[in-house]
Amino acid sequence: MKNLKDILYKVAIHQVFGVTDIDVSSVVFDSRKIEKNAVFVAQKGVSVDGHLYIEKAIELGATAIVCEDFPADKKVGISYIQVADANVALAIMASNFYDNPSKKIPLIGVTGTNGKTTIASLLYQLFKKAGYKVGLLSTVKILVDEVVFKATHTTPDSVTINSYLDKMVDAGVDYCFMEVSSHGIHQKRTEGLTFAGGIFTNLSHDHLDYHKTFAEYRDVKKSFFDSLPKSAFALTNIDDKNGDFILQNTKAKKVTYALKTLADYRAKILEKQFSGTLLKINDTEVWTKLIGQFNASNLLAIFATAELLGLEKIEILTIISQLENVSGRFEYVISEDGVTAIVDYAHTPDALKNVLETINDIRTGNEKLITVVGCGGDRDKTKRPKMAHIASQLSSQAIFTSDNPRTENAQTILDEMEVGVSSENYKKTLSILDRRQAIKTACKFSESGDIILIAGKGHENYQEINGVRTHFDDLEEVNNCFNQLKKN
Repeated sequence: MKNLKDILYKVAIHQVFGVTDIDVSSVVFDSRKIEKNAVFVAQKGVSVDGHLYIEKAIELGATAIVCEDFPADKKVGISYIQVADANVALAIMASNFYDNPSKKIPLIGVTGTNGKTTIASLLYQLFKKAGYKVGLLSTVKILVDEVVFKATHTTPDSVTINSYLDKMVDAGVDYCFMEVSSHGIHQKRTEGLTFAGGIFTNLSHDHLDYHKTFAEYRDVKKSFFDSLPKSAFALTNIDDKNGDFILQNTKAKKVTYALKTLADYRAKILEKQFSGTLLKINDTEVWTKLIGQFNASNLLAIFATAELLGLEKIEILTIISQLENVSGRFEYVISEDGVTAIVDYAHTPDALKNVLETINDIRTGNEKLITVVGCGGDRDKTKRPKMAHIASQLSSQAIFTSDNPRTENAQTILDEMEVGVSSENYKKTLSILDRRQAIKTACKFSESGDIILIAGKGHENYQEINGVRTHFDDLEEVNNCFNQLKKN
């Protein structure tokens, strides 16, 4: 139990009905999870207004309500606290409830369109190999040192974030690396957290179904760095045209990294193969199992972060040479016939272009490059023709298929993708609605030496159709295809 007055510390309160000097058992924003003596925070969400559930929360045992608008009927014995912004209030209250765990562990936030999962996950790997206890809050999974928890969002809600950070404090974690999404920033889930550092990867076309304009998307990312304290570092990729702008108003120490521009941390690709890349980071060469220009940039951010956090250069480079690919990020298998299949999470135009250009840069040109790609439903529609154009332009054969259609008609998504295919590339494309069949077709089309890219879902092990999730794993499917072809 915690005192409500203590939990409300630093929350902007308009007025109070009742008392705040009471003990509460938990901070809850989902009325279905109310327990006795909980404080219920009524948020005006994207699709649901929590104010509609105030009565239900009280019936289930809530003794305090935090809301933006007081209900007309206020019950005696219940405390009502009116706040300016319930999202901000929830985040600050969650931090206070768990005794502000982010102040007890150096917390590093990674934001940008692409590379968040790779950078956060590889920093976790690096610091583990360096002998530290490490936490990870990512799209793929949540780790409290070596204990694994399932991830449901790139950036969880503020109560969940603080509960995991609290577990990390109890486990003696030394560092935590966290993906910070634009949705998470905009919905104030990271308010109340104390970050020791922030990393900006890049900015490209994504989430315009939510943010409406690119400028709004960019400004939301920037607001994360605006809020960093003086004691933190702000590391930015200045190869990206938004790199300098993002840090314009930050109070944190500004640090830059780049492959093509003068920066505090620089890297150059010396050799590239499917087995790995030889990099020169600042003035030292290092071999890595990761490939592609985008991964060179990611590794440079990792190197810079590790050094900013006090690790020695030689130790960092030694461990970088040992790092393994992150699940669903350029993960590949090779069939007995010598066909290479690559599974990658690329689900934005820029990410797909990066992966295809990386493959084309390494292959000799004699092999076919077959790309299987789809676009998610209920998401930004404007990127669909762009994705199709890139896939058809940079592949020998492009197969358009279903991704996670969610509540949209899958055929409509494919039709909207096909609009982006130019006349000269049309003969190189094929649309197969069933994703499993699309992967099988790619395998049948391939010959020894060919490369198959299966893009869009990466680490995801499900497909969501009409709100129902069924098991589906791209890597599993392509392995099944290879095994079947071997038998035949």
